[in-house]
Amino acid sequence: MTITYTASVATSHFGTFIKLLARWRGSIYKLMWRELVIFILAYYALSLVYRFALPPDHKRTFEKVALYCEGYNNLIPVAFVLGFYVTIILTRWWDQFNIIPWPDRFAVFVTANVHGHDDRGRLMRRSIMRYCCLSFVFTFRSICTVVKKRFPTLDHVTEAGFMNKDEQKIIEGIETPHNKYFVPLVWATSLISRARKEGRIQDDFAVKTLLDEVNQFRGQLGSLFNYDWISVPLVYTQTVTLSVYTFFLSCLMGRQFLEPDQGFKHRVDIYFPVFTVLQFIFYMGWLKVAESLINPFGEDDEDFDINSLIDRNLQVSYLIVDGMHLEHPQLIKDQYWDDVDFELPYTAASEQFKTEPHKGSAVDISVKEKDSEFMPLPSLPENQTLFSTFVEEGKNIMEDRSTPKNIPLPMQSDGSLQSRISPRAYSKKSSVQEKHFPQRQVSNMSASTTCTRSDLHNSQQMQEDTQDIFAMSDLDDQDGYSTSPKMERVEMIDLATLPKPQGAGTAVKLEDVNLNTVHNKSTESSHTLKGSSPSSDLSQSNKPNNIWQQQGQSTLRSPGLNTGTGTCIVNTPTEKTVLIDETGHPS
Repeated sequence: MTITYTASVATSHFGTFIKLLARWRGSIYKLMWRELVIFILAYYALSLVYRFALPPDHKRTFEKVALYCEGYNNLIPVAFVLGFYVTIILTRWWDQFNIIPWPDRFAVFVTANVHGHDDRGRLMRRSIMRYCCLSFVFTFRSICTVVKKRFPTLDHVTEAGFMNKDEQKIIEGIETPHNKYFVPLVWATSLISRARKEGRIQDDFAVKTLLDEVNQFRGQLGSLFNYDWISVPLVYTQTVTLSVYTFFLSCLMGRQFLEPDQGFKHRVDIYFPVFTVLQFIFYMGWLKVAESLINPFGEDDEDFDINSLIDRNLQVSYLIVDGMHLEHPQLIKDQYWDDVDFELPYTAASEQFKTEPHKGSAVDISVKEKDSEFMPLPSLPENQTLFSTFVEEGKNIMEDRSTPKNIPLPMQSDGSLQSRISPRAYSKKSSVQEKHFPQRQVSNMSASTTCTRSDLHNSQQMQEDTQDIFAMSDLDDQDGYSTSPKMERVEMIDLATLPKPQGAGTAVKLEDVNLNTVHNKSTESSHTLKGSSPSSDLSQSNKPNNIWQQQGQSTLRSPGLNTGTGTCIVNTPTEKTVLIDETGHPS
């Protein structure tokens, strides 16, 4: 059962694997010596018949058959078919071992969460783990031949101590055509629930943890049952077996020595077919490996030792939940209590394996002093900004924009400012879009006010423009316009010190302008965003010639927007100026 030779190959030196060839138990010789003997005997039988028993004319016929077999046996894809088959079998074999459940983890959770040193507490913990191991035994009695031979009936399981007579009667009384391996696990969950009601489990989270472990244990047992139920397709196994055996049947004739007098390629009479025997060992041994591993719960040398695992599981489970329940050594200071930088000792035999800790493969790389200096960053003129974005065609668009300090502000005859706001941002369509609101004007106000969408109905084009504005996910920091759907209050600027314009077209200096309110010229009204309230009432009349002398804070208002959710706060940060062209449109 599971031949282990790991220690023999722990260190590679001359002849490490050669020594393994001398082993018999679990070896290829033990696995296929019968087939090899039969093949050699059949080969020599045909050779003796050809050499001594056949007349010359029958020899010619024998030679033709031998040449025919030699010419066509290489058409059998033995290596291809056999290689894939063995790969599938090995993967399946290792996966089955990995899903064998171990009760150790569950036992640790039980001893940590099911409290009580009295007999009832011990009985609950031991019974839960015994039911877990009993389910393990029931599963392998169904799929493992060696376990079935050990526990052929339920009486044997009871005599071994996995269950008592009453539990056996309950299991025998359950009428179901299905395998009953899950019944002990149901009992375990019932005990967990009872322990919670009795206060032996302190919280519901611990109950959930224990139940999850029970379900995981059951799931692994169910997976093993599925592996036993669904095997490798029979047609694949038959194909591989036929390909190997037919190949070597053809080799019995095709690899025979033929008389060189008839013009055949053989020059030396080799009485023993060396390379044919080696080929037989490789291919037939490969097939025998697959036959041995296709069901690892049998009686082959490489099958899993489940009986010893059953013994180990029950013993360790009882030790964890009972013998070591809430027990630990006395807490004392370790020998490195006052040391931060310390070294662990090595023996004389292990001193040669002491190495320095790995710090990274790039730690020892040195950079020349001239190459380690930072490169200067590219600089831009003070009056120039540069931004870029990817458009739909995937091209990089660069745009330069001047921002002079002194800008002419064309004024209307009534003293109002002709202006358009041009928010510039990156839209979700990955293209730069410039949207213009209808004309706005400057209005005097006594306090800062925020505005947002209202029930004013504008044109369809206006709705499309504002929808694009609200869809913008990023903003151009150089423009300073806030199009984020997240609303925020901005700081207002006192414009009392700005010079009074004398008429339309008069140039004034507009610095530190902050646009925070949107105003509808046609209705002379403003509205507040959802979740926001105006800080003061807006003045309903314009006072030209006095707008720049208004004490307090002034804002530029734009129409209310009847679009989706979001804010339409238009924000120009401080220490920025808005460039307004000759027509009154900010660029």
